[in-house]
Amino acid sequence: MNAEIKSKIPVALTIAGSDSGGGAGIQADLRTFAFHCVHGTSAVTCVTAQNTLGVARVDAMPPEAVVAQIQAVFEDIGVQAAKTGMLLNQEIIAAVAKQVEALGIPNLVVDPVMVSRTGAQLIDDDAVKTLREQLIPQAAIITPNRYEAQILSGLTVNTLDDMRAAAQVIHRHLKAKVVLVKGGGISGNARGVDIWFDGQKLETLTTQQVDTHNTHGTGCTLSAAIAANLAKGEDLWQSVQQAKKYVTNALTYALDIGRGQGPVGHFYPLLPN
Repeated sequence: MNAEIKSKIPVALTIAGSDSGGGAGIQADLRTFAFHCVHGTSAVTCVTAQNTLGVARVDAMPPEAVVAQIQAVFEDIGVQAAKTGMLLNQEIIAAVAKQVEALGIPNLVVDPVMVSRTGAQLIDDDAVKTLREQLIPQAAIITPNRYEAQILSGLTVNTLDDMRAAAQVIHRHLKAKVVLVKGGGISGNARGVDIWFDGQKLETLTTQQVDTHNTHGTGCTLSAAIAANLAKGEDLWQSVQQAKKYVTNALTYALDIGRGQGPVGHFYPLLPN
């Protein structure tokens, strides 16, 4: 009976940093997996001391420790999909990319965490180069925000047309199978609008705009939801559409906690009305 149950439970792996405030990173990913009835596994790349007001400290894990976590999960439990978040430095990115290739990790969703939604660069240029050359080409889909799309494409991204152009350049030059440029950090009619490009289909994905300042963890949550849907056997297009709906609902029920930017409500069906 246990073996039968085990075989029916999809498994997803998140390779990302820990957020002590619980709004983003590993914590957001695991809650998102659980919402989708997917067993969540993790490889912690760094530990942050942060809350709704910001990040006070970041400590990187040794690359060997990240590799050991990935191998431990893959060799025993197995995974149907994986996502990456904050990988922090060149050494960790290179180690993760090597493991993805060596283990044949399927359905890889790369959230190329390089720049915050306010435009602050989070990793150095050497790490960006390694991400571009070694990890992104192995991804089923990458989900850059507008600033990350600027770095990856070399274009200025301020409008929907800019997002479309960036998606096509990233796809062409970085060999990403699907590019989803996120418009969450753009004002006006592009706010909350994402652009999909798979080499043939250039689509504009829209959802209801939610008026809240509690948006911490939206990028992590979207990529985790895509991975969860892929782990359940959905195709990529359907996985992205369902993930956007989930994030919109989670934003609608965002948590007004702390003195700064609160997180989205990952477990919104359980919240009191």
